Formats: sequence, C-alpha cells, structure tokens
Amino acid sequence: VQLQASGGGLVQAGGTLRLSCTASGRAFGALGVGWFRQAPGKDREFVAAVDWSGSRLFYADSMKGRPAIRRDNAKNTVTLQVNRLKPEDTAVYYCATTTFRLGTRSIDEYDGWGQGTLVTVSS
Repeated sequence: VQLQASGGGLVQAGGTLRLSCTASGRAFGALGVGWFRQAPGKDREFVAAVDWSGSRLFYADSMKGRPAIRRDNAKNTVTLQVNRLKPEDTAVYYCATTTFRLGTRSIDEYDGWGQGTLVTVSS
C-alpha cells in the first residue's frame, strides 16, 4: 500500500485544517490508519487514528478535541480535520498504516508511511 498525503499549506490561526490520505492497493481497507506530525526540532507525535472499519477513533489527548478523523474505504481515503488551529500546530503531517486493524496510538505499530505534507499556521 502506498500513501499520498495532501491538503497542507498556509493556514491562519483559528482556522481549520483538512488533510487527505489516499492509498493505492486493495489491502488498505484491512489496515489501521493514523495521522502523525513532526514539528521542526521535535519528535514525530501521534495526532489521530482509525481502525480498519472506521468505527474506532483515537485522538491525542493534548489536542483537546480539535481533530476529527474519518475514513472511506470505498475511496481508499482517510481524512483529518483539525479545528481552532494554533501556530504550534505547524508541522509536517504524515499518514501511516498499521497491520493492527483495531487501530492504535503507538507510533511503533506503524510501518507504512506517506511522504508528509507541510502545514504552516500563521498567527
């Protein structure tokens, strides 16, 4: 499965971010999918994840209800929306897959990574 993240760019603080992760390959629907981000000089961190069916959702506690993740297996796509953006949300956002179908927050469980898309939040 190959992943393509899109939707990054320059966004104003207080606005909404919408990213898409599109996959090639029939196996996508059997995989858990997560979104992670990496700010300059920092480790990559978990943002949100979804299980293979789209029914189990996981979010980073630190983001306090701002993100929303959805998947559409018919379109091989997982989307991430982040509301009430802050300058500290500036990062490269990555989507990734895991064979742990039920979904997980653990970055160590993910082994299929997209190329990342840069999001810059201006104050």
